[in-house]
Amino acid sequence: MRVATWNVNSIRQRAPHVRDWLARVQPDVLFLQEIKCEAAQFPAFEFEAQGYRAEIVGQKAYNGVAALARIPFEVIHRRLPGLPEDDAQARYIEITAGGMTLIGIYLPNGNSGGEAGYDYKIRWMHLLRDRARALLDAEADFAILGDWNVCPTDEDYAPGALSPTDALLRPPTRAAFRATLWLGLTDAVRALQPSGRAYTFWDYQAGARQRDSGLRIDHALLSPGLAERLGSVTIDSNERDREQPSDHVPVAVEIK
Repeated sequence: MRVATWNVNSIRQRAPHVRDWLARVQPDVLFLQEIKCEAAQFPAFEFEAQGYRAEIVGQKAYNGVAALARIPFEVIHRRLPGLPEDDAQARYIEITAGGMTLIGIYLPNGNSGGEAGYDYKIRWMHLLRDRARALLDAEADFAILGDWNVCPTDEDYAPGALSPTDALLRPPTRAAFRATLWLGLTDAVRALQPSGRAYTFWDYQAGARQRDSGLRIDHALLSPGLAERLGSVTIDSNERDREQPSDHVPVAVEIK
């Protein structure tokens, strides 16, 4: 089973790229982030023609996540458990498919809104850890995939790509990420590539892609049962070189 994640930075602009990638890679499930539209504007019919059912958690002009799958699935949550009902930020979708729980996230960036914006990021990460703990307690096989907006270590960003005070690097951010990992989860990329550059994002500015000044912020964390079945991880960096690309690239995980 192949499960993937991709921050597409506007699905209406990148739909042709996503269609091409689905045809070439044929993942069973693809989580999308930053679709930047409400459900009614999501081009679901284009993916249905390829055999992919779409479930969308949309938001006008901002955020937004979706799940595309060519296998049967059920949506369990459309909001991170623990957030108030009036939280309008579309950042979370949780499904069951193929005997496992799969979660797609677009974690808050934390650099806007001052300290209140950063506090929201950290609160969101703590609630996500709580959800992971609950699934572990239930002995579920699960994966959390998406744009985490976290560079876990200094090796996960190019020198000079970010300020030391950036929310993606701040000590509480990294501590919250580690706390989730230390529940017993496995970072799929680092399980198979323990060191070295494995960037998933290159800014549009200052020739970042040409200089390979990137970040590793799109992650797949696996529960112990799925980690034992991890077959491969592919960071499809060539997608960043297409005409009018997203600034992120797909990350695909194969579970045996």
